[in-house]
Amino acid sequence: MTDVRYAVVDPSSGEEVRSYPTFSDEEVLGAVGKAHDAFQQWSRTTTVDDRAALVRRVSELHTERRQELAATINREMGKPIVDALGEVDFSASIYEYYADNAPAFLADEPLALLEGEGSAVVRRRPLGVLLGIMPWNFPAYQVARFAGPNLAAGNTIVLKHAPQCPESAAALEAIFRDAGFPEGAYVNVYATNEQVEKIIADPRVQGVSLTGSERAGAAVAEIAGRHLKKVVLELGGSDPFLVLSTDDLDATVDAAVAARLDNTGQSCNAGKRVIVHESLYDDFLPKFTSALLAASPAPLSSETAALRLEQQVSDAVAQGASLATEGERRGAWYPPGVLTGITPGDDASHQELFGPVAMVFKVRDEDEAVAVANDTPYGLGSYVFTTDAAQAERVAERIDAGMVFVNGVGAEGAELPFGGVKRSGFGRELGRSGIEEFVNKKLVRTVR
Repeated sequence: MTDVRYAVVDPSSGEEVRSYPTFSDEEVLGAVGKAHDAFQQWSRTTTVDDRAALVRRVSELHTERRQELAATINREMGKPIVDALGEVDFSASIYEYYADNAPAFLADEPLALLEGEGSAVVRRRPLGVLLGIMPWNFPAYQVARFAGPNLAAGNTIVLKHAPQCPESAAALEAIFRDAGFPEGAYVNVYATNEQVEKIIADPRVQGVSLTGSERAGAAVAEIAGRHLKKVVLELGGSDPFLVLSTDDLDATVDAAVAARLDNTGQSCNAGKRVIVHESLYDDFLPKFTSALLAASPAPLSSETAALRLEQQVSDAVAQGASLATEGERRGAWYPPGVLTGITPGDDASHQELFGPVAMVFKVRDEDEAVAVANDTPYGLGSYVFTTDAAQAERVAERIDAGMVFVNGVGAEGAELPFGGVKRSGFGRELGRSGIEEFVNKKLVRTVR
């Protein structure tokens, strides 16, 4: 694990706007202590309804401060303002969802006894202090997925945000404070990687949730495993977008472009590998390429991110792929592109391209489409476009992924569980599943 520096660097210009001091070891330990004290006091003396009311206020404050939050997101990682506003609004809906549903999700669950007298009930109770390690690509949304359900459940949170999002981190901490959460219920830390390891090892911390790279996830899981801590990981993805049949090619092309360019291509569950049936390929490819290359430009999150993508694309071309693009990288600005001619042995076929570059594959039939879709170490999301309902059911069953979206993109919701399999991680966020990850499902069996 490498060290970190917290600073806002505007990716559109490369200008450093402001840096933030990293916490001392004493400050980090103090943050954990505050979260532990809040759990011992606040969490044990409040009801689910009490906590849900505070979470609802967090939702309202996101709406009230949406312009400010969106401007901060734009400044930190380059997301266009319209998209950043959408992220803040989605975050608000997540908090509202858990405010509405936490009491039902956390209600006692009576169990029918097979024999004997008395009763049995499962009570869902909080675990304690949780560490959240968040990424830069969705500075508000990723926090909402973690904080909303867990605060409603009664856990307390120590939040370590991405080093390039310190301003978002501070703004979100202020929202929780202003919503009425007590000191320590939600604590932001500007921590080094070495300090993160110490937080995970701290016996007062009961679990850790990370959204980020496969490398970071492996490091955190290894540390957590040594200390027997519960972990939820949402890691990378190279999601397949299968085009098997269509009665509206233009609409399918538009959907494929939208899936690839979500967050300027910097989404774990973006449709990165477009897999097209040979009967449609010759008509689909030029339309898709033209639409993708015509997309409005936006910078990637940093020049480092653009350089990494540039190297991956260069390597793919060196291994025999063809690249269609219009333009060259300028700092963090990277032009959209389409790679074709990638074969199963090529590096790109098993990599995640985090930016506005799509890979397009031609397949003979459904079986080959599924084989190409599953030929990846990742298993986060997937997309299946077909006019055949029976085929959609078959293919959805055969794809190795945590999520399958049929004939639609952008269909995620606060109520729908989000997560993957294979090297995309484990555990789920959002929906009822998201509030079940860090609770003690305590059995109380009364004989008489």
